[in-house]
Amino acid sequence: MKVIIYVEGPSDKAAMEVLLMPLIELKLKQGITIEFFDAPSGDKKASVLTKVPIKAVNMIMNDPSVAVIALPDLYPRNKAFPHVTFNEMSAGIQDRFHKALQQRGVANDVRLEKRFHVFCFKHDLEALLLTAEDALKKRLCVNTLKRTWKLPVEEQNHDHPPKRIIENLFKQNNMRYKDTADAPAILADCEYHDLALRCPQCFKPFIDFIEGLHIPT
Repeated sequence: MKVIIYVEGPSDKAAMEVLLMPLIELKLKQGITIEFFDAPSGDKKASVLTKVPIKAVNMIMNDPSVAVIALPDLYPRNKAFPHVTFNEMSAGIQDRFHKALQQRGVANDVRLEKRFHVFCFKHDLEALLLTAEDALKKRLCVNTLKRTWKLPVEEQNHDHPPKRIIENLFKQNNMRYKDTADAPAILADCEYHDLALRCPQCFKPFIDFIEGLHIPT
């Protein structure tokens, strides 16, 4: 079994590969390969929302062992189509998936539908960094952080998403946040179970799903 997970960009890909390495290795021993991929070309979020569902149909129909996951940021709102909440975004992605199935003449095929799934970072990957305060302090070379964000961090909003908070924290410490380097470095010092518990709305369901993967009998 192979699970293909599409995220928006290289920082998300690198961060997830580092954070979930123990889980990826465990699943590999169980016969399940998990791979992360950047979004197809174009606007990264819009690409995950609109192009990935179509790619998923092609991949799923061509290989019965493949499952596909779309894992975009919730931020910014209304990208590609109107949405503010995860449920609204997920519905829009699933709608494109179902239309692609219809075009291939396999509408309402439950077996195919079960192999495409949608999750998200709320509101972006940096929500995980804000929950990883010890690792974040280590990266910033500080002993304390003045918290300006909500807890649980998934309660942040579209006007002040976690990535902007992280950028400000780095700036306050005379550093510049580079997501492709800093996000993986911070999450390398973390346990994914802990972050899932601190992000119960959207990240934990994704982790629960990956942990529950098994080879169909």
